[in-house]
Amino acid sequence: MLARNDAPVSRDGTAVTGVGRFAMAPRVDWVDYAKGICIVMVVMMHSTLGVGLAAGHEGFMHLVVAFAKPFRMPDFFLISGLFLARVIDRDWRTYADRKVVHFAYFYLLWLTIQFAVKAPSFAAEAGWAHVGEQYLLAFIEPFGTLWFIYLLPIFFVVTKLTRGAPPWLILVAAAALETLHVTTGWTVIDEFAARFVYFYAGYLFANAVFALSDRVRGNPRAALAGLALWAVVNGAIVHAGASQWPLVSLVLGFAGAIAVVATGTLLARAHRLDWLRYCGEHSLVIYLAFFLPMAAARTALLKVGVPADIGMVSLLVTIAGVTGALMIWWAARAARLDFLFTRPARFWIAPAKPRQVLQAAH
Repeated sequence: MLARNDAPVSRDGTAVTGVGRFAMAPRVDWVDYAKGICIVMVVMMHSTLGVGLAAGHEGFMHLVVAFAKPFRMPDFFLISGLFLARVIDRDWRTYADRKVVHFAYFYLLWLTIQFAVKAPSFAAEAGWAHVGEQYLLAFIEPFGTLWFIYLLPIFFVVTKLTRGAPPWLILVAAAALETLHVTTGWTVIDEFAARFVYFYAGYLFANAVFALSDRVRGNPRAALAGLALWAVVNGAIVHAGASQWPLVSLVLGFAGAIAVVATGTLLARAHRLDWLRYCGEHSLVIYLAFFLPMAAARTALLKVGVPADIGMVSLLVTIAGVTGALMIWWAARAARLDFLFTRPARFWIAPAKPRQVLQAAH
């Protein structure tokens, strides 16, 4: 998912790649566009729902969030699995460094940062002992917005451990888990059941996804017609309240993920909305830091009461979350606080890799 799902973030916020037999291909333009769409939708969801909860009513942005709900996380996980086939056969030390330690570092660091920000309010409600309990609980129950990077290493490890099993069996089992709509109250269990099928499909069908992107790039008019049809069907099912029905949610998740791939490809082909590609290239940066500017903008705008429309407030908070996160990253680089977004060498358990470059897919 994020800045390239097996790579650290370099000083300029891009992902890095390997050398020798572990060499990775250069960045692919449409993948960054697709990740940009994903990360903006994630920030939009948290911003809009937070504004609605604080204000006590909803706006037009809630309709956008509802439209995106069936595919917002499925597409993120599918894209996260696309490049796994290139690295899954690495030795366990290298694999664990890229797929487990990498995300564990950022989870623990930003968990601590988020608790430092929220601790006073938690303590005012239930005391400092409660703050400590909640912090320790976050090691087994992912905290707030950070659940995605908590779950990704689990997906990576499970996929490697099951390499000896028939892929169709894993895929069918994962699809069955999604269809069951498991609800235990524990994030890791529930989200694993709901999302692993998309991650595994991204890994298993990566070649087909890239082939689809090639077809979209070669026939943009047909792709636009398909996207229009998908948007109508997805919107109608969401409006009818059927998007979370068993099997329907699975189909909508995959359909939406394909739509994001197609949209990212069309944008890359036309060289439009480069800011969206930039967001995708630095999606880890945005994911880690957006909660700070998002919360600040929500509080300020609702207190001032301008604009009055809740939908516009939600939109502005979304923009603040995305741009504010990038500004925090830029400021961290200027202040040489690189450790906030770049894993220091002392936390590597395998050799680091040089930076990769962006190229268009053909």
